[in-house]
Amino acid sequence: MRRLQIKHVTTYQYSESVTLLPHKLLLRPREGHDIRIESAELIISPAYQLQWQRDVYDNAVAQATFTELGSQLSIESRVLIQHYDDQPLDFLVADYAVLFPFQYDAAERADLGPYLSAIFEQDRLLLSSWMQQFWQSGQVVETYLLLEWINKAIATGFTYQQREEPGVQSPATTLTCRAGSCRDFATLFIEACRSLGLAARFVSGYLYSSTLPQGQGATHAWSEVYLPGAGWKGFDSTTGQVVGNDHITVAVSRHPESVPPVSGSFQAVTSQSPVMYVVVEVAEI
Repeated sequence: MRRLQIKHVTTYQYSESVTLLPHKLLLRPREGHDIRIESAELIISPAYQLQWQRDVYDNAVAQATFTELGSQLSIESRVLIQHYDDQPLDFLVADYAVLFPFQYDAAERADLGPYLSAIFEQDRLLLSSWMQQFWQSGQVVETYLLLEWINKAIATGFTYQQREEPGVQSPATTLTCRAGSCRDFATLFIEACRSLGLAARFVSGYLYSSTLPQGQGATHAWSEVYLPGAGWKGFDSTTGQVVGNDHITVAVSRHPESVPPVSGSFQAVTSQSPVMYVVVEVAEI
């Protein structure tokens, strides 16, 4: 078991006082058999009211409603967790799904429908061409190996770039540029899986690395694929690894652009170009 302390501070600086409209916060890790929260705290300024809810994916969502004007918005999340997923490869796939291709059980397929539908339909031909190196019609291959090949091909064959622009690149853009951010790589992996008929979803959260300076961490994005018998298994296409106890899941979604950590808007008398600062620290306790 690993104990991790997560500090995530987001600050928006405005040139004058503005009216802050409600903000949605996806900052609380998803609890389960692998993650338990010991403590969690939100420190927000200016004055606010907070309401917790669960979205359609069962993510914990905090909605902050502000009760006064402000020239700066500060949102600080402090969470201490216990992470138990120290053997990420210790899982068994149902017999009928060990080899690919296979068909999901009819009852499960009904629930998995949203995670099987392509988001970037216009990229289908280019994606299919790229996928020929991993699997072609008529071949039989171990399902896990197929996923590992795709995952490692992205991690080793593309250049990682930090991108400040909102949203994600289309798979076609990533394939053409041979570069992207973690969320772009996750999107490519998800669309690759869906093109094979494998249910996949987007994951946002945090990454802990002992190789980074003490306490430093990062927001991160990766993918999960539904494997019968094993459930949702995480694949990190930035590192090429199966997700373990150095990944802390905060939110999952069918669409890669729907779960940013902080989202909201404001009203101002004059045109504004707010400056955003983000600091993330993840430390092992």
